[in-house]
Parts: sequence; C-alpha cells; structure tokens
Amino acid sequence: MSSSTQEPEVLISEVGPRDGLQSVATTMPTAAKQRWVAALHAAGLREIELGSFVPARLLPQLADTGELIAFARGLPGLATLALVPNRRGAEAAIAAGAHKISLPISVSEAHSLANVHKTPQAMLEELRSVLALLREQAPALGVEVGLSTAFGCTLQGAVNEDAVIRLALACAEAGADDVGLSDTAGMANPAQVRRLFTRLRRELGERAGAAHLHNTRGLGLANCLAAYEAGVRTFDASLAGLGGCPYAPGASGNVVTEDLVFMFEAMGVRTGIAIERLLAARAPLREGLPQEALYGMLAEAGLPKGFTA
Repeated sequence: MSSSTQEPEVLISEVGPRDGLQSVATTMPTAAKQRWVAALHAAGLREIELGSFVPARLLPQLADTGELIAFARGLPGLATLALVPNRRGAEAAIAAGAHKISLPISVSEAHSLANVHKTPQAMLEELRSVLALLREQAPALGVEVGLSTAFGCTLQGAVNEDAVIRLALACAEAGADDVGLSDTAGMANPAQVRRLFTRLRRELGERAGAAHLHNTRGLGLANCLAAYEAGVRTFDASLAGLGGCPYAPGASGNVVTEDLVFMFEAMGVRTGIAIERLLAARAPLREGLPQEALYGMLAEAGLPKGFTA
C-alpha cells in the first residue's frame, strides 16, 4: 500500500542507477536497468538520477544514460535527473530530454582534481558556462549543484566549513536552482551535518538543496535525521546501498533507500513511497547484478509486526 494519499513531506531522490552503478565493475544490461527503474517508479519514487554524461571509456557502466532517460520519460510523473561534469555533458543531457541536471563541484581541491581534473574555481566557471547554454537552449531544464566532500575528504582530510558556505553562495549567485551538500567520503557526523545545513539554509533559504549522505561508517541514517531536523526535505539514497565515489578511496555505501523510507514512515513523515513495493524493487536489481552484494537492514529484518505507514 502507499504511505498516504496526501502530498509527501520529503522527497527521496533515488541515485542508484547513477551513483550505485558507477561504483560496481559489472555493466548492468540496459533492459535490466529499465525493469529496475520501472519497479522504482511503481514503488512511488518520483525523482531518479538515471546516469551521467561522461565519456563511455571512463564509465562504461553508464554509456546508455541517454537511452535510459528516453525510457524513463515514458513513466508518468517521474523527474529524470542526470549528472553532468561540464558543458559537453549538459549538451548531451539536453539532447536526451532530461528534466534536470546535477553538476558536482568539490570543495576539496584534491578531490576536484582527481574527479574532474579541474579546480573548484574552474568548476564554478564550468557551471556559469552550463547555465549560459541552458538559457539559450533549454531554459526549463533544472540545475542543481552538489558540493562534494562538504564534510571531509579522504585525500585532503578536513574541509573548512566557511569554504563550503562560500562556494555554495557562489554557485547560487551564478544561477543554480539549488545547492546541496554531499558526504562523498562518508566522514560526516550528525552534529556537523546539522551545523552545516543550518548555515546553508540560513544563507540560501529555499535554494538550499539536498542531503547526499553515505553510510560508510554507519552514520548515514543518523546524519539524515540531523539534516531533516535542520530543515532539509530532499534526500539522495540508493536502493540496497549501492554506491560510492571511485575517486574517493574508501567512500563506500550510499544511504539505503529502503531503510531511509522506513525511518521516515515510522516517524510519521510521509514519503509517498510504498515500502513493500520498494523492497520488491530489489528483485530486478538482483537479476541485473547477480554477483554484487546488496545491503539494507530492513530487507534483512522485515517490517515490524503491525507496522503501518
């Protein structure tokens, strides 16, 4: 059953088809991805990051992103999201018909150079170039920025919080629709998450964006709760906890979508997602990636007796 006929109170943005699949060596067949995305949509997810537009030689797992977007556009009410690192990627996203693009900008210079071979300042210029392109060719296309390594970096170590806020303000002033914070390396703790998102919301208001948090050290749900208490209402998560960043050593484990939905529904916070159908969406994922480990406490333990969303 669905959680409620009322409007959801939080938006869960599923990032498994991008962040999850880029982190595994196996390339999931396109038809299997389509079955998985259809199952996620049937569970009630209304925003899915379907891939990224980077050279296929770098991420062959995501070479069919355009094809997957075309498929997903046929699913009613689904916002299709793609990650783009530059203007060329944005051009491909426009051609594919994506509803929204996400541009990653690292606060850590070491991670930025490893990930996109540019400094954070150069990526800010890339954002301005992308926004100029969209004004000309696709003014309705949404643009979000995710500030990578906002809570720490495996290459650099600690990341200055003032630098995070300065970069967020610069991205908003450039014209991004919203700016979120990403725990790319899984180093965040709840006090830090609450503090940074409180500052972000104070500076950007409604343009303060999503929480993209990892469960690398077991604090994923605690960090999501801290972000929620700070006013965040959009959360990235990955079915079965797939994902991490290939350019941040040891950065494994996105927050598990099923566990996050269960936490919110158990709290009485509407997600608009049917938990039973969400758990069922693990089956096409398992079929498409039979050798990969799947994670999640809810899938292992099941729903509590008498639980109702």
